[in-house]
Amino acid sequence: MTFNILPLALTMGEPSGIGGEITLKAWSDNHQNLPPFCIIDCPSRLTNIAENFKINTPIKVIQEISDTLKFFNEALPVLQIELKEDSILGSVNPINSSATILSIEKAVNLVEQGHAGGIVTNPINKEALYNIGFNFPGHTEYLAHICNNNVEPVMMLASDKLKVVPLTRHLSLKDAIETITTQSIIDTAIILNRCLKKYFNVGSPRIAITGLNPHAGEGGNMGTEEILTIKPAIDELIKLNILASGPYSADTLFHNKARDKYDAVITMYHDQALIPIKTIDFETAVNTTLGLPFVRTSPDHGTALDIASLGVAKPNSLISALKLADQMIKSSAVSN
Repeated sequence: MTFNILPLALTMGEPSGIGGEITLKAWSDNHQNLPPFCIIDCPSRLTNIAENFKINTPIKVIQEISDTLKFFNEALPVLQIELKEDSILGSVNPINSSATILSIEKAVNLVEQGHAGGIVTNPINKEALYNIGFNFPGHTEYLAHICNNNVEPVMMLASDKLKVVPLTRHLSLKDAIETITTQSIIDTAIILNRCLKKYFNVGSPRIAITGLNPHAGEGGNMGTEEILTIKPAIDELIKLNILASGPYSADTLFHNKARDKYDAVITMYHDQALIPIKTIDFETAVNTTLGLPFVRTSPDHGTALDIASLGVAKPNSLISALKLADQMIKSSAVSN
């Protein structure tokens, strides 16, 4: 099987965070083993980071993303955008937030026009973006918006050890509970089932679904959501020939032997999903968005402003995100 190689488009992320550092380190440490990618960023910002932290990564400004394939082995290809002011690592400057948005939009345009194979996003600082009118909970929702996606996207955190999907994402716990419905569980499981087949070569995905309450409600004694909302969704999924099971108590679902019994888990809220995967595989887990018309992955960590000026950030999760995007694109080509 041969593939039409298209480079990945990597976004800048928060200019004051660790995105530039981990990108430079990913290329320097491992570019021979990575799929070709370019970053949409400010070249002078990257040059300053490389010099300050003594990262041996030459930078090549390119005019077209197709030039990535020509220069990737000798330098980090950069599609140029400019910051309004010089960024200071560790100190967010909202005036530069427009560049963060522009980098994302350019990446989406490249993949939609067939010039990029997929998107990898460096972490963003949502608080800074909110100050310029950004009204989305995060990358997942914004990407769906700008590509006019008519399906609610699904956020999956993935590693070789565990794949988890939070049904509700960046909401308060009170609001998350109020938004859980039988239909939202069904819709999420259908997308997850399809994408496990398409992108991860899982022939008959086994999807475990957690309860909401301690001990999955203890037969209705600790809450009735499992009986009234979650179990009906599982029953409907089984009718659709999807191998869904549960609802399970989340506190016993993530140990080694339990993980052998499923391919992915749908949890009811953010921390049910992110606590186990960040505990099990913090450095190499990847955030990927399912249900978009293209592949998108991201490191499973934030902007790390507290260490951004120290030069100690590790590129492991970004390297995993680049490799996973490449794997998903190739698996999708085979499945099609």
